[in-house]
This record gives sequence, structure tokens and C-alpha cells, in this order.
Amino acid sequence: MPTPALYIFAGLPATGKSTLACLLAKAQRAAYLRIDTIEQGLRELCAINVQGEGYRLAYRIAEENLQAGIDVVADSCNPIDLTRNEWEQIALKAQAAFVNIEIICSDNREHRQRVETRQSPVPNMELPNWSDVLRREYHAWAKEHIIIDTAKRSLSESFDELLSKLHCRPFLAR
Repeated sequence: MPTPALYIFAGLPATGKSTLACLLAKAQRAAYLRIDTIEQGLRELCAINVQGEGYRLAYRIAEENLQAGIDVVADSCNPIDLTRNEWEQIALKAQAAFVNIEIICSDNREHRQRVETRQSPVPNMELPNWSDVLRREYHAWAKEHIIIDTAKRSLSESFDELLSKLHCRPFLAR
């Protein structure tokens, strides 16, 4: 049985991260874990002020799927070294390969326009405004990772670049 892979997405809201992550999950026939969906479910079902619980729950689900031999696409802002390292530890614990993928939109005008015009695909979830996005804590990457810049590009172009980079990356260690 081939080694499963954990595709660890990261990026600010409205960069195209969730769209690309979902496309990859479909293409790879992988489990798709979206933190926004998990956190909104916790808010609605448990009436709690969600902090790190969404990530913790997603880690458990990811590990279980990887141990069952199923690839996992993890879709979250993944903004700090702590969460990035925790995703990697889940893959290592499950003896799975992993790859870090950061989605950016380098054109601030385009990024702002996306933030201000998008609709939430997660029912009842409040989306951040542009000020929220600008204030969000987001650490620079210190590790090797794939970067996809979606500015001035079609979804198809961005996805093709992602697939191309995934197929030629030796750090998708299996």
C-alpha cells in the first residue's frame, strides 16, 4: 500500500487557499479537512468560543485518515510555526509524507477586493473584513514549502502550477 500524504495548506483569507485545497482533494481523492467548517460546527453545536479546538480536532481526524492509508488535505490559515509544526508531527506520527503549501495573493488591491466581495461557503460563518486580514498574526515561513501566488491568475493556472510543483518536489517524502 502506498504511503499516504498530508497536504498542509496555509495562507491568509481570500487568497484562493480553500478553492485550491478543495480541488486538490478532489484530484487526489483525499480527505478534505477545512478548519473553518470544523470551528463553525463547534461554535454552533457546542456553543463555545473556539480557540485552538478546531485545529486539535482536525489533527485527530487527519491522523486517523493517514493511518488508514488515506491522503489528507488540511485547509487552514495555518499562520504560525506552532500549527505548522503540529501538522508535520501528525504526518510523522502516522508515518505519512507531507508537503507544506502556502497560497498568497501578492496584489493587495486584488486581495482586498476578494476579501470584500466573497461569500462564505460555510453556513453562518462570519468572514473577516480587510482590516481583520491585515491585523492577523501570520509568521514568515522558515521551512521549505511550495508557494502559489494567485494574483492576476486564473484558478486553472494556479491549480496547474500547484500540480506541477507537487509532482517535482522531492520533499514530499514518502
